[in-house]
Parts: sequence; structure tokens; C-alpha cells
Amino acid sequence: MTLERTGKVKRLSNFEIDILQLRTTPYEIGFHLGEYLKNKNLINVFNKFTKPEINMNHFHSLFSSLSPNLLEELQGLSEGLQLPYEKVAAMFSGYDIPKLANMGCSAFVDHRYYVRNYDFSPDIYDGLLLLLDSKNILASCGYSLQIIGRHDGVNENGLAIGLHFVNNQEYQEGIAAWTSVRMVLDTCKSTEEAIDLLKDIPHAACYNFSLGDSYENYAAVEVSPEKVLVRKNPSFISCVNHFQNTDMKKKNRAHIEGSLKRNEYINNLKNQNLSIEEAFDKFSDKDSPLFFTDYNNLFGTLHTFAYSFEKKTLITNIAQGNNDLTINFEEWVKGNNIKESKLKGYIQTFV
Repeated sequence: MTLERTGKVKRLSNFEIDILQLRTTPYEIGFHLGEYLKNKNLINVFNKFTKPEINMNHFHSLFSSLSPNLLEELQGLSEGLQLPYEKVAAMFSGYDIPKLANMGCSAFVDHRYYVRNYDFSPDIYDGLLLLLDSKNILASCGYSLQIIGRHDGVNENGLAIGLHFVNNQEYQEGIAAWTSVRMVLDTCKSTEEAIDLLKDIPHAACYNFSLGDSYENYAAVEVSPEKVLVRKNPSFISCVNHFQNTDMKKKNRAHIEGSLKRNEYINNLKNQNLSIEEAFDKFSDKDSPLFFTDYNNLFGTLHTFAYSFEKKTLITNIAQGNNDLTINFEEWVKGNNIKESKLKGYIQTFV
């Protein structure tokens, strides 16, 4: 620990996540994840912020239409955890969950690469990077949220996506943004396909989704329970935590100064012609304007995720991690597993 000039003590805590590589059926993926979760505190976390039960008829009808593989995965999760299926659906599906606190996310997307940060609290974080290869869905790599959902990720077709919280205004019974991200990764091959799916999903809250694909198409999709609008730019997309379409701005939170500052910084990156490695550093460096350590107030950077559409390679790391993890995802899809099973870093807080 070190003493800052403010009189506050800076504390560095060890921080690590697990990496799981699963190549099997959706049911077996769920079963394996259920066994992995046993005796972990995450179970208590999910139990606290989800409802004891949800409308199973509504849930099953929606998921049967949009993502039947997730129903199989949840069934496997139920068996692995030895919990009733109805309870597992309420805890992990991302359907009709109570409002979650604000989370921060920043992304830069152009025809070459996708890069983003996720900012929140380690206390509500799965700490899990999942690489999945299963039947009837696209192989993908991404950080899990509520186990079956994803903060962000990329699939075998080179479609990258991430979520960005905007507001809980108009909150309704519907599908959480992280489950929407998973549905996109499982089934969509392009930005346009992802846009179409996001228009079909009944969204629970206001979120942005940053998108980019291997066909040099990219967009920000601004969604609310009421409507879905798409924002495009011929050179690049900056996506943070506020809506930018005129028709959506009224749905923004009252105070978005931090989001506006991050957006300005990202906009200034567009003319620097950065390599993916340089852009990754702009997001992951602890001294970057895009890196935050306010973990006590749910705004600390937890991970950085990037994907090169040209090289078909992803780069990722967690907060203040020593070594970036680079994965040739094309090779992974062919069956070549990576050797890493963990990422290690540090969480910096002040007491």
C-alpha cells in the first residue's frame, strides 16, 4: 500500500479470472459450467440480484424462438448445480431481472479492429473468459455475465459486439443486454444480421451495442424497450454510455459528463492511425483517460477486449494485467486450444 497526497491509502489487490474452453453440446456446456460454479460466491451474488421466479411461459416462448440452444444450456446448468430448472432460469437467463446499477463501457470500432473496456465492480463480475464451440451455433470467445450472457466477444465469423449501459428508463420485463450479446454471437454472421436480431429482441432497458464485422461494416445500435435505432459513420464508431441519435437523446441520464469526455477522447483517436496493439494500450493502460479505478463506486476498469478483423486475432487483458493474451481465433476454431487457464492483474482502490 502507498500513501497518496490526498491522504488516502492506495491498495492493490490481486485480481484474476479463469479461462474455460468448451467443445461440446449446449447441454454439456451448461452442465460443466454448473459444476464449475458449485461452491463459488457467484451463486450468492446472482441469488441476491435476481427474482426468486420469473414467468416461465413468457421466458420459454421467447427463448424457443430466439435462442433454443440457451434453453439446453440452462437445462445443463440446472443439472450441474443440482438446482430446479425454474430457479436456474430466474438466476441465469437474463430474463426479467431487476434493475442493475449503472456500468461503464467504451469502444472504438473501424474496418480494421474492435477495441473496448468494461468498467464496473469486481464484486458483480463473473471473472470468466469463455471459448465455446458447440453444435448449431457459431463458435465464440467472450467474457461471461450471469454465466450464459456476455459483456462482449467475437464469433467464428469475425463479428464483434459489446454492450454499453445507457439508462434504466422505461425498464420492463424483457431480455437483459448481456443475454442479447450472447444471442448475437451464437447466431449472427454480420453487423446487419446482428442489427436485425437486436430489433427483434424485447429489450428490458436502454443500452448501446457496438458492432463490427469482417466485411468492414460497423455500427452502434441504440436500443430501448420502445424503439431501436442504428448509428453509422463512414470512418469509425465511438460508443460509450449515452445515446447520440437525436430521437433517443431524451432517454439519456441527466448527468453524462463522463461519457461525453470518453467519447471526445475516442473521437480524437480516429486520426492517429493506431495499430490494434496501440489502440489496445490506449484503453488498457492504467494512466489512460479510458481506464478507471473507482471500484468502490462501481466504476473501475475490469477488462479490455480487442479483435482484429484483418488478422482474425483477439487481444485481451484484465485490470493491470502483466501480460496481454493474444489468441488466433481462427486457429482456435480449427481445434487448437490455448494453453492459458487464467489471467492475473490488480485492482487498485483507495481507503
